Amino acid sequence: MRIYTKGGDKGTTGIFGGSRVDKDDIRIETNGTLDELNATLGVIRALLDEKDERQEILAYIQRTLMIVMSQVATPSNIREQNQNILPEDIDRYCEQQIDRMNSEMQHPSTHFILPGGTLISAQCHVARTIARRAERRLCTLNKTDEVPLLILRFVNRLSDLLFTMARWEMDQQGAEEERWKAFLYKKKNQ
Repeated sequence: MRIYTKGGDKGTTGIFGGSRVDKDDIRIETNGTLDELNATLGVIRALLDEKDERQEILAYIQRTLMIVMSQVATPSNIREQNQNILPEDIDRYCEQQIDRMNSEMQHPSTHFILPGGTLISAQCHVARTIARRAERRLCTLNKTDEVPLLILRFVNRLSDLLFTMARWEMDQQGAEEERWKAFLYKKKNQ
């Protein structure tokens, strides 16, 4: 099979259903950002030991992101024709992982932190920022063609999970996070 089709040489690309859109269409921009996020998760997995528990979590999320991209590539008026169905509890899955990791951390979050730390923690932060950009792109797409609420919830929770994963990594390594400022609301309550 050839990897090139020459179909996009004039600045358009095909989407689910057979129509073509400009390569800078918000639907394509959104999927490009989701693809970038998925590739970054692949980098994190490449940095992890094969037996690391996050391998399974991130592999599941990567497979789910492929379904999300398929759904995003499908106009809402024909979405029922797309056989790639999102797991109904994917946002809850992220919440469960966040809650578990938070419960395992020795040091609760009291400050805004500077992204970085270990290589894995830093990559989790990069992935988190890409997830936030994907979320913004999804919101823009949603203004012109409805995006399933489950996708919006999932990507929002995914960025939270990646933040938590970055913090969990630092905690597991016994490394101190570089703090910026204390949370204002926590100062007021002390």
